[in-house]
Amino acid sequence: MNARQPLPSYNVVRRNGSVTDFEPSKIALALTKAFLAVLGAGGADSATVRDKVEGLTQDVVRALVRSQPTGGTIHIESIQDAVELVLMRSGDHQVARAYVLYRERHAEARATQAAEQGAAQTAINVVLPNGSREPLRMEPLLAIVKAACEGLDAGVSAEAVLAEAQKNLYDGVPLADVYRALLLAARTFIERDPQYSQVTARILMHTIRGEVLGFDVAQGDMSNHYGDALKAGLKAGVKAELLNPELLNFDLAKLGAALKAGRDLQFDYLGLQTLYDRYFQHIDGKRIELPQTFFMRVAMGLALNEIDRDARAIEFYNVLSSFDFMSSTPTLFNAGTLRSQLSSCYLTTVADDLEGIYEALKENALLSKFAGGLGNDWTPVRALGAHIKGTNGKSQGIVPFLKVVNDTAVAVNQGGKRKGAVCAYLESWHLDIEEFLDLRKNTGDDRRRTHDMNTANWIPDLFMKRVMEGGDWTLFSPSDVPDLHDLFGAAFEKAYVAYEAKADRGEMKLFKRLPAKDLWRKMLSMLFETGHPWITFKDPCNVRSPQQHVGVVHSSNLCTEITLNTSDSEIAVCNLGSVNLAQHLKDGGIDHAKLQRTVTVAMRMLDNVIDINYYAVKKARNSNVRHRPVGLGLMGFQDALYQMHVAYASQDAVEFADRSMEALCYYAYQASSDLALERGRYASFKGSLWDKGILPIDSIELLAEQRGGYLDVDRSKTMDWDALRAKIQAQGMRNSNCVAIAPTATISNIIGVDASIEPCFGNLSVKSNLSGEFTVINQYLVRDLKALGLWDEVMVMDLKHFDGQLRQIDRIPANIKALYATAFEVEPVWLVEAAARRQKWIDQAQSLNIYMAGASGKKLDETYKLAWTRGLKTTYYLRTTSATAAEKSTGRAGALNAVSSQAPAAAPVAAPVPAVEPELPATDMKFCALDDPGCEACQ
Repeated sequence: MNARQPLPSYNVVRRNGSVTDFEPSKIALALTKAFLAVLGAGGADSATVRDKVEGLTQDVVRALVRSQPTGGTIHIESIQDAVELVLMRSGDHQVARAYVLYRERHAEARATQAAEQGAAQTAINVVLPNGSREPLRMEPLLAIVKAACEGLDAGVSAEAVLAEAQKNLYDGVPLADVYRALLLAARTFIERDPQYSQVTARILMHTIRGEVLGFDVAQGDMSNHYGDALKAGLKAGVKAELLNPELLNFDLAKLGAALKAGRDLQFDYLGLQTLYDRYFQHIDGKRIELPQTFFMRVAMGLALNEIDRDARAIEFYNVLSSFDFMSSTPTLFNAGTLRSQLSSCYLTTVADDLEGIYEALKENALLSKFAGGLGNDWTPVRALGAHIKGTNGKSQGIVPFLKVVNDTAVAVNQGGKRKGAVCAYLESWHLDIEEFLDLRKNTGDDRRRTHDMNTANWIPDLFMKRVMEGGDWTLFSPSDVPDLHDLFGAAFEKAYVAYEAKADRGEMKLFKRLPAKDLWRKMLSMLFETGHPWITFKDPCNVRSPQQHVGVVHSSNLCTEITLNTSDSEIAVCNLGSVNLAQHLKDGGIDHAKLQRTVTVAMRMLDNVIDINYYAVKKARNSNVRHRPVGLGLMGFQDALYQMHVAYASQDAVEFADRSMEALCYYAYQASSDLALERGRYASFKGSLWDKGILPIDSIELLAEQRGGYLDVDRSKTMDWDALRAKIQAQGMRNSNCVAIAPTATISNIIGVDASIEPCFGNLSVKSNLSGEFTVINQYLVRDLKALGLWDEVMVMDLKHFDGQLRQIDRIPANIKALYATAFEVEPVWLVEAAARRQKWIDQAQSLNIYMAGASGKKLDETYKLAWTRGLKTTYYLRTTSATAAEKSTGRAGALNAVSSQAPAAAPVAAPVPAVEPELPATDMKFCALDDPGCEACQ
């Protein structure tokens, strides 16, 4: 947001309690004075500094507004805190230091003046909802905060929160703003201790209870009110035509008695605020759901077709509300509603004719309208310059149509709930591939750019062999080589080589030949520059597909974890949900008994989605009912490592990735087979790899045979797969596909763990989503630093200064630095090796972000070749940072590396940047889930 743009109504509470208008220009003035103090009048007056001040002012305003998107009051100290933070993040450390010193001097002066004169007490009256005024009483407010602190460590202070809140109170403050002041005060302490995130959530919970119930209720008394709240919320939702009337036919007394009010205390602030803002059902802006009634409504929506649906609803509620498992966002949004679109992902193939192309665009719009993330296979569409028989003209290729796809995704945004999201896939032999690689560039003809959609390379093994061996590669129009689209493995290679020979004989006019390495180099360069197209591999997805007997996998989905067949007549659908791995540990390892129970219930929930789901497109229903695929994933992998004190960048972590994925997949396949015994096999089971006794671990051998080399995958196993193989052959499978690891960005926020299989992005960071900006601090790190006596205000400042990384903080022991290394400190080889161990068990794929500090052409080349030779099916975003940013340092050896009033000023020291092959431009991209608050399509 530009600082000069109109803002919602904001006021600033000054230190004397008076209230004034919020004026961004004053922030710009303060920043200018800070630069003046360091650079002098001449330096601070330069155009560069003026531009920087304007940009920093916008950053400050954006942060403040996002914390209170609907307006409100902001204390002057909060504004100064934001200014200090953006200065440190911008790298202007000397200016930040000058600003800190300025604040400290003025704080000391105010303290001295107050001591000499005595603090003047200003009477504060609060305005009640009916417009009357009464004196503000602090005792009830203190009671609310004390209740929010119950059960937490002694270091959490209710009095400190109340004192902070008083800064934002003024005479005539509305009652709602009093409670908001408590919440905002508590959240300012989160960076000091992560337990304050729970305090903030509980204060928010007090407000939510008042809104939903219509009167104040203490958390400890909620067990007496939750049953009535469930009935009232369901009846109101049905009356407002939001919820399915069938929900009222459950035994609501029984379900209400099963609600566990104490589970409200599990939430951190980010999780509860996210639920409140976007998941709870509401009527005219007033919420009709509380956390436990929300989880029960979702559970009831998934149990509608069960025989004993009350018992199943309680069973489903328990895995959701305990945070052992969480359904994906579309399921949480829509379960139990009148339009229960519960599926996450849709994959389509676009036909090579005008009618088929616009049918695909219509399908995109309909599916996106109801919360589906889309993966489109564009390979069949003929290339630029190809002959069109019907008009005797020449094709314009795929790019003009992709521009329309891009604009459709923007236009159809699910009623403002979240952006429409789509990814286009193209095979690497398509003659339009070079233009396809350029789609996300910020230069060139904007009519041939798609800035709002995602793209992915669908790469055959033969291309990678040519890259490895220095061979040439030939590009064709699919109208001339129509069978290549449906071929894979050795059959693809045979046909492709034959087409090359045909071109060499002059029997084909439209083709292009180039060194495979040149195209590979451009793929990696564009991936670095624009974040697209992603690198995904066609042959592992198909050769290891259990469903290769009835079709071909032509693409993955929006987040690269789904690998299902598509065709002109079938749109693939997948339903997602994720196990919280951090909740399934015992005695330093996997709690197999609990994991089996959770996975069994989760698979039943996912299977139920298929029959309950609303399908906007008939081809999606037909495909889903026939094959019944689901995608069980996981989250909290990093949290589990923290609990076991295992560093992500270690062989132990790779082994844990192997063993945990083996267990999850074993129990998922077992559960699907048991569901087949109860409910029947999926319709296309006969002839599948499951039917042939070939499990995902066995299919690695099929890939080795087809690829003929370039495959190095660990084959170790610890569980009784022979017994499971026999069970499946005897009972069959309920689901054609069972496991896929999605990014889980939003649902992991809800339950308060690190997303999916991701390493920690920062030990102290700010997460952004549609609910605003949230300070997130690593509770495990704080726990360990407290035990070592190292957790203090200087450490907080260090973490801010070094972007949540520990490497440059000298007083932290090496073992702690290794354990809490963040994503850009973990070499990408560890990410790939752990992913390879998971992939051997998974029947679909995994959403694998690659983090790379100091990226170079050589490093990119080695990383993605390693991914291919380790048998990965797909990769997701490449996230890079320069070596300079990764090695940021104050240059003060032996010191505490904090910006403090005692420390001498020192300029940052940059580490040398490695040589780049090819030269890669700097990039500042947005990334799905972690950085882009609008993109959560399959979380």
